[in-house]
Amino acid sequence: MRIDKYLANMNVGSRKEVHLLIKKGIVAVNGVTVKTPKQQVKESDQVTVNGDAVDYQKYHYFLLNKPKGVLSATEDRSQPTVISLLAPQDRYQGIVPVGRLDKDTTGLLLLTNDGQLNHELLAPNKHVDKIYRAKIAGVADDETVKTFAAGMTLGDGTKLQPAELTILAQDVDHDTSEIEIKIREGKYHQIKRMFGAVGMKVVELERISMGQLTLPEDLKRGEYLELQLDDIMK
Repeated sequence: MRIDKYLANMNVGSRKEVHLLIKKGIVAVNGVTVKTPKQQVKESDQVTVNGDAVDYQKYHYFLLNKPKGVLSATEDRSQPTVISLLAPQDRYQGIVPVGRLDKDTTGLLLLTNDGQLNHELLAPNKHVDKIYRAKIAGVADDETVKTFAAGMTLGDGTKLQPAELTILAQDVDHDTSEIEIKIREGKYHQIKRMFGAVGMKVVELERISMGQLTLPEDLKRGEYLELQLDDIMK
């Protein structure tokens, strides 16, 4: 690829900024100063900017603990997005969230520029489990567990695969429950609609795992960590 694309992809700067660095004579490939932004470079080449090595990494993976009030989108004119939570040096070209969490849903969200992995994790036939923890207005009981396990058909005709519901706590006096639910789909507002179909309401919702990934207990809301592909596809 061209050296200006290589450096722009590695967030050294925009194409225009990279051109200025090249003009200053501080970009080198294998020890030789670059004269033109059109120079071709391979991933195996040794690239430096002002003496500092810039190693090429094609794909990047970030595990974010999404806070409330943030959109699972790459950009928005008026509201913060999950991309805006990344440090500037980590906003690599093509980074997108894998699937979506609603604006008021928190927890595990993977961000990557690896389109194939994105497909692998989201394709319905791949059966990637997702586990959520929630607080519910309403008392979930054994009948709720059986209803979810049997597979539901929502009021609009949407058919859902069986879901595994675990009741963590019930408070009959306050008409609330705490639950965990495992699903293999990611339909629009799916968990909220499922509980709505049995006369309950989701008050708080957090995703705690997706496939092989589990949300680290010490990762605070709005924080993220970088992963390797092996961490995701064990």
